[in-house]
Amino acid sequence: MGKLTTGAGQFFYEGRPFRILSGAMHYWRVMPIYWEDRMIKMKEMGLNTLETYVPWKLHEPEEGVYDFEGRLDVVKYIETAHRLGLKVIFRPGPYICAELDFGGFPAWLLADKNMELRSFNPAYLEKVERFFHVLLQKIKPLTSSHGGPIVALQIENEYGAFGTDRRYLEALKDIYRQNGIDELFFTSDNPEHHMLQGGSLPDTLITLNFGSGAKERFPILDQYQHDQPYMVMEFWIGWFDRWKGPHHRRDPKEAAQALEEVLQMGASVNIYMFHGGTNFAFSNGANRFMDSYEPTVTSYDYDALLDECGDPTEKYYLFRDVIAKYAPAVDSTKRFQPVRKRAYGKVPLTEQALLFDALDTISGAVRHPTPLPMEKLGQDMGMVHYRSFIPGERSEDLFYIQEVKDRAILFLNGNPVRTFEFDEKKDNFRLAVPKDGYTIDILVESLGRANYGPYMDDYKGISKGVRYQNQFIHDWIIYPLPLDDLSPLQFGPVQPTNQPAFYRGFFTAQELADTFLHLPGFTKGVAYINGFNLGRYWQAGPTETLYIPKNLVKRGQNELIVFELHGAERLEVELIDHLILGG
Repeated sequence: MGKLTTGAGQFFYEGRPFRILSGAMHYWRVMPIYWEDRMIKMKEMGLNTLETYVPWKLHEPEEGVYDFEGRLDVVKYIETAHRLGLKVIFRPGPYICAELDFGGFPAWLLADKNMELRSFNPAYLEKVERFFHVLLQKIKPLTSSHGGPIVALQIENEYGAFGTDRRYLEALKDIYRQNGIDELFFTSDNPEHHMLQGGSLPDTLITLNFGSGAKERFPILDQYQHDQPYMVMEFWIGWFDRWKGPHHRRDPKEAAQALEEVLQMGASVNIYMFHGGTNFAFSNGANRFMDSYEPTVTSYDYDALLDECGDPTEKYYLFRDVIAKYAPAVDSTKRFQPVRKRAYGKVPLTEQALLFDALDTISGAVRHPTPLPMEKLGQDMGMVHYRSFIPGERSEDLFYIQEVKDRAILFLNGNPVRTFEFDEKKDNFRLAVPKDGYTIDILVESLGRANYGPYMDDYKGISKGVRYQNQFIHDWIIYPLPLDDLSPLQFGPVQPTNQPAFYRGFFTAQELADTFLHLPGFTKGVAYINGFNLGRYWQAGPTETLYIPKNLVKRGQNELIVFELHGAERLEVELIDHLILGG
């Protein structure tokens, strides 16, 4: 049996009263070289527990193919916490939200027409059970009943915001038990009646998610649970940013006061986020509602206690002062030196490879009568390129890209003529076709699948088709572009172009330190260092830099590749020594 128990309105660890003071940090958003540094800062401010989600999609990118290496080495992550004396709250989902693409689900689930996500559905539960078996067998030796640090596991995540299928929640609990997991189980939901009614289970601890107003929130919980400890599983101290929006900031003093209100009520707390980190590559998700789509930016700074590169913020020290009142051993005078950073300077981009020329090199063509979405191409994240031909002559009429997600650039005979943005409601424009017809190219970027809400069936690419008037255009050559391996690219001298292009430059590093890629004059695209995908950049903001941890920099020559979708005003980027988050 696990060592963490509840009763008489409080937690007990090994039979002694225990208050959980936890911080959220996701291992895949932080480089392993920095795990220990961040955890030490966690302990130094008086926290005794680390909380993390588990991203199914990253651990099983292809069905039956598993990855637990590098940033995904969850066992090493938990062992590090254990060595430092931190307990662990484990939240494996399978749905996690976390502002991660598809809420942590692998995209290949969408290829199964029988799939009903987050429900007591045999096709879905079969996949969940298989992944959980692999995961739970890895972490079982790390549970408290086996002498490890994991003291509690969450059942699903914020399920009351989605559904009411208790059979499904019970099935997840059964899977834990079948795999030998005997720890404290809990659910978490916002303090709203319909959520607590739909997302809770009998004999399972209910925890709450909120960012303020503890005195108003906990009495709602009292209506559903008695003689159990108060726990804020997600105490939101900031928020995530979306493209074309502001950088979120929360007043540090106000946030610290909200924390003190929680602790004054005798509650336990998990600070979300203690350290946010980075949505590397294409891993960010999006909030999708009926009338809006809001993709999350590359930075997951979250206005957290540690900023994106791991430096304590003003909020960190104010929170430490509050916690010191409840954890007397905390040294409230210690200050941390900033993480080492370096401005490596300007990097000229002297080489170029045009996307249209490279399609057959970096992708394998698929021919199909109609455009296919990524999921039916076996593709998880990235972009997809569609090519066809429309004959002429045709008079001006409406041209449609039907059901395109999330952002498309239309080319006619190789020239860009229109960009379809996700926040536009219009999927058509007027087009006249000359006698010789047009070669049509459409480059579609997935900006992140929905990670929250009722619209989780979020197919990317073109799902319905392309048409002139009511006539669908057939016979397409499709190029999946996960853009996870650019080594086949053939670079040459830079030439003027209005097409998407890869630009390459080099810089030399004598010493290794964190740095930040700044791209003034570039519009939108993706950047790489030494083959590693740093993530998306976009002039639309709010973020203006891409974080480069020092382990991605090499002594000697380093390669930078920028994949620019719209053309650059200057062929030079800069490596600077600070974040620019905007707002």
